[in-house]
Amino acid sequence: MQAKHKVIFDTDPGVDDAMALYFALAHPDIDVVGITTTFGNVYVEQATINALYLTRIAGRDIPVAQGVNVPFAKAAGTPPDFIHGADGLGNLPSRIEVGGKAEVESAAEFIVKMARQHPGEITLVAVGPLGNLGLALKMEPQLPKLLKKVVLMAGAVDEPGNVSPVAEANVWNDPDAADLVFTAGWDLTMVGLDVTHRVVLPSSFFARLAGQHKHVAMDTLSHAVNFYANFYQSIRPDLGHACYGHDVLAFVWLVAPEIFETQNGRVRVAKEGIGNGQTMMAKLAIPYPQAGWEASKPETRVCMKVDAEACAKLIDQTLSGDWLKPALAK
Repeated sequence: MQAKHKVIFDTDPGVDDAMALYFALAHPDIDVVGITTTFGNVYVEQATINALYLTRIAGRDIPVAQGVNVPFAKAAGTPPDFIHGADGLGNLPSRIEVGGKAEVESAAEFIVKMARQHPGEITLVAVGPLGNLGLALKMEPQLPKLLKKVVLMAGAVDEPGNVSPVAEANVWNDPDAADLVFTAGWDLTMVGLDVTHRVVLPSSFFARLAGQHKHVAMDTLSHAVNFYANFYQSIRPDLGHACYGHDVLAFVWLVAPEIFETQNGRVRVAKEGIGNGQTMMAKLAIPYPQAGWEASKPETRVCMKVDAEACAKLIDQTLSGDWLKPALAK
């Protein structure tokens, strides 16, 4: 049976990116037809290595196209190795040899090519800084009509930021690209900190999955989550040894939107000053005098609430299934 959602996954793996990738590979309604990588949690070269590794140890040969390595305009920062590890996966003690190479074309070129080949069929799920989408838009202005929809793990409306009092990391990393994406005019859903901070996943959950599957992919994920949970325990000891789901919620929304409450509004991004990276949402249909708000039509669908228990249950059911295959040979 053909999967309901044909997806290109734009990512910077990253521990929660790995959770999201494995949820997508495990869910029967999702067909990951390509992965595009960006800087963010790690440098883009490491993101590409991780995307190839994570897919191939799970027994999947999925095209991986390497993307942007710096923001559109602001100075590039340093990846947060204290959160995800220097390698993005909690400093794995070793990796098995599975090989695999990135595509010759860039991430933006891959997105445009696939959108043209499959008009109206592909959903783009992006969980990192948004430079690849921005470049793809510049290459193909009709991209919003060619893609079925776009789902972002990005931003925050009512919830405080996680890299500044007002900014979420993916938007803050490249606010110029993010503002371009929010005003492009596609069917756009924002899954931000307003909901991702409601879903807390204990490290014991992933340890149990690793024990159940006895597979290198889940051992890898459990190791990475343990490192990630160590970080969260240092800043939020009230959570226990656990972490936020973040990126995986973008895919949860895709397959189970009914467990979310959303609100439509026009979203813009602050690109400079103390509010750099803030996602600002015009929730009401009033004629704001500031120039630029009219540019964000049609409105973004913003996730404001989530049934956290139902979300965790779906993640558990999906990852507990029989979806893993033998690792690919080098």
